[in-house]
Amino acid sequence: MAENAKQAEVEATEAKSVEAPVVSEAKANPEKFLKEFNWHNYQEGIDEVDAKQLQEFEKLVAENFVDTLDDEVVEGTVVHITDRDAIIDINAKSEGVISLNEFRYNPNLAVGDKVEVLIDVREDATGQLVLSHRKARVIKAWDRVIKANETGEIVNGFVKCRTKGGMIVDVFGIEAFLPGSQIDVKPIRDYDQYVNKTMEFKVVKINHEFKNVVVSHKALIEADIEIQKKEIIGQLEKGQVLEGVVKNITSYGVFIDLGGVDGLIHITDLSWSRINHPNEIVELDQKLNVVILDFDEDKSRIQLGLKQLSKHPWEALADTVAVGDKVKGKVVVIADYGAFIEVADGVEGLIHVSEMSWSTHLRSAQDFVSVGDEVEAVILTLDREERKMSLGIKQLSADPWTDITTKYPVGSKHKGIVRNFTNFGVFVELEEGIDGLIYISDLSWTKKIKHPSEFCSAGDELEVVVLELDVEGRKLSLGHKQTTANPWDKYETEFALETVHTGKIAEIVDKGATVEFNEDIVAFIPSRHLEKEDGSKLKKGEEAEFKIIEFNKEFKRVVASHTAIFKAEEIANVKAAARKAEAQAAEAKPTLGDANDALQALKDKMDGKK
Repeated sequence: MAENAKQAEVEATEAKSVEAPVVSEAKANPEKFLKEFNWHNYQEGIDEVDAKQLQEFEKLVAENFVDTLDDEVVEGTVVHITDRDAIIDINAKSEGVISLNEFRYNPNLAVGDKVEVLIDVREDATGQLVLSHRKARVIKAWDRVIKANETGEIVNGFVKCRTKGGMIVDVFGIEAFLPGSQIDVKPIRDYDQYVNKTMEFKVVKINHEFKNVVVSHKALIEADIEIQKKEIIGQLEKGQVLEGVVKNITSYGVFIDLGGVDGLIHITDLSWSRINHPNEIVELDQKLNVVILDFDEDKSRIQLGLKQLSKHPWEALADTVAVGDKVKGKVVVIADYGAFIEVADGVEGLIHVSEMSWSTHLRSAQDFVSVGDEVEAVILTLDREERKMSLGIKQLSADPWTDITTKYPVGSKHKGIVRNFTNFGVFVELEEGIDGLIYISDLSWTKKIKHPSEFCSAGDELEVVVLELDVEGRKLSLGHKQTTANPWDKYETEFALETVHTGKIAEIVDKGATVEFNEDIVAFIPSRHLEKEDGSKLKKGEEAEFKIIEFNKEFKRVVASHTAIFKAEEIANVKAAARKAEAQAAEAKPTLGDANDALQALKDKMDGKK
């Protein structure tokens, strides 16, 4: 079909070149015209053309018309633009149509612009040329990208969409990557604002193996910024006030753009008052004046200040404020050792934990106040030069030790709350500010306590007796066991030496066993005193009689013996038998008189008196 159109075009051209002489010849000599007329060419629709004219025609076509071969990139001219398409003339038999979507990177496309196109299909069903600008750009793009990278040429690109870490940009028909850090010198908060926009870029990196291209918009403006930066850095002086724009806000400070040079305002230099985060003072893109506090030798790190532009709050503190005055303020910071109170903007005082209560036992500031609380306090110390102030809360109430001898005389009984322990005793709070110590030896008459926590717990209520009172030292010595009679007074008689008691072996311990005679008396039985009459030893749980062989009231020590029970009886029996034998022997033994009679009889016999 395309060949027929071309043939028709040739025939039309030939007709224009031969029509005049043929007509004139026919009119001039009709007989000759009819005799020489080529009826074959007429029937075939082809008229014979002069060879010279044909050569001229072919030359004209070669110079002015494009050979519409497939996959050939040619240059065309935009001759018309519709709402959807661009009509391109490539000097072919017909004009081509390209969708405007292929020119999104160039929104300023206009009639008369030269564009490169690829003859995608020579003719469609309607005889229209099918062209592609996008394919033509891709074919030529790689060479252009390489050249732009080598020469530093600025190229136009169309931002197609967002991607992880940056944007995808159409450059010469190639999809290039624009990192987020290379969009602008300022941090980008909204990437979507760049989508579907045409921007200028610089090709900064090419990966030939993977055909990857990286572009940068930031590189184009850095040169201008560098010039501004050098000018600004060269004029920097400490104390100089400059106007800047808030570029970035972090938890530790604010970065200020001074016109190509960044400076940092540390959070402590934003306000004389204590703040939790810089966004309480400034916001992004805000313009403000700042003062240069310091910078390093090459001036690459610039320290800025904002609060220094206003008068220090301590300098504005009224001269009438003095020690002993009552002030009100808000708790801004709490530490273990105390709380900081802001009594005026930028003026803080410290309430040490020891000044929060008259109580002497260690507590934390969190037990008394919380951040944000409005509190009243008394000024204890004030140093305007050092800008320090110490405050106290307990001074708002009377010192409970003032009449301590009246409320807590020695020997008086009271109830208190267990607050904390030490290895040697328990601290008991009788009232706010009045604490006393119960030594571990004064907790119980009978129990052997290794640590006070074995006897009671924090928060328990205990009945106590005041044992000693030191007003100057603000110390109270208390006792708990003294609230009851000492049971060892009666046990001294009940468990006297040689007394016998019945008990059950409670535990077998090292070197012996224990027997619980009652809730207070736990006696120790040495191993050798566990032996029974049959030679065996008492075991756990066995009940037997025990004789007290040692009683120490002071050390609460009781020692008993089972063996002494039967061994004592045996000794008594032996002694009784011995006494009886002696008695019998005495009865059988002759008296001195009897002996004299026997001797006299023997003498008489020997003398022959019988």
